[in-house]
Amino acid sequence: MKKKVTIYDIAKELNITAATVSRALNNNPNISQATRELVLKTASKMNYEQNKLALALKSGKSNNVGVIVPRIDSNFFGSVIRGIEEELNPHGYHVIICQTDGLEEKEASNIEALLNSQVDGILISTSSSDIMIFDRVLKKEVPLIFFDRTKNIKKVSSVTINDFEAGYKATDHLIQTGCSKIAHFSGDLNIEIFKDRFLGYKQALLDNGIDYIEDYVIPTKSSIEAGKSNILKLLNLENPPHAVFSSSDFAALGAIKELRKLNIRIPEDFSVVGFSNEPFTRFMELPITTIDQFPLEMGKHTAKVFLEQINNNSKTRIEKKVVLDPELIIRKSSKK
Repeated sequence: MKKKVTIYDIAKELNITAATVSRALNNNPNISQATRELVLKTASKMNYEQNKLALALKSGKSNNVGVIVPRIDSNFFGSVIRGIEEELNPHGYHVIICQTDGLEEKEASNIEALLNSQVDGILISTSSSDIMIFDRVLKKEVPLIFFDRTKNIKKVSSVTINDFEAGYKATDHLIQTGCSKIAHFSGDLNIEIFKDRFLGYKQALLDNGIDYIEDYVIPTKSSIEAGKSNILKLLNLENPPHAVFSSSDFAALGAIKELRKLNIRIPEDFSVVGFSNEPFTRFMELPITTIDQFPLEMGKHTAKVFLEQINNNSKTRIEKKVVLDPELIIRKSSKK
């Protein structure tokens, strides 16, 4: 392996001290312009690369920001990351992306790796049920901003949509189209966003004088297969529903596939509403009614909150709660 060039090699080549080389490379005002140019030219010729981690330790700034998401192969999280990058790149920041697969231990490992890499901030959509996992971030005073999936931690900022309102809008829309027996594919109700969507669903039923039926609520993974199997569970009930509001577009797609396989007409006999406005929902033969979460805007807002925090000269940590309004996009899967 070829030996890395150091400032001592440059100093030896130019017959000057390593301290002078270091000052020249770091634009120290006490170094003349001629010396600086000579050092930079020699460093380039010798293929010298500065140790970014050492510089970060010395300056306290790496210009790297960690972004942690449950899944990278999702249009929603991909769009959030794009929004974050578009906002941070003009300010000289680079993004390091980590994926947890929804696993708490993997999230803890990612956080530790990012802290060891001296990131200037961590932006996260959490899968953790334990807030203690964030203690080390807070103790190191590294800016921590939640987006989408959040935790309620004092003096920690977050960017979300109003998931309660989203659940309410989706359910109320089904009621206004004439549905009274409405099921819900919930996510993991231990995660706040899925709990809020469920509570919005439940409140819409209550406000419209419709009984809440516990059997109509099924925790469902965000997958086509989960949607297929769980729609069959609903159809096999003694008193089956004739509509479903799904917390996932993928599960909604699975439900539609299975319903059509059984020759159940959509939306004449059964209505479906999804969540997230994934690209496939608008391009299908039967476009899916869904909730738009505006992920690009969520990413941009998350980055802006980070910039506010990092540029805050006071020692007081900023706590900012940004809540975006969801939009119901009505398409053929529920439009009677």
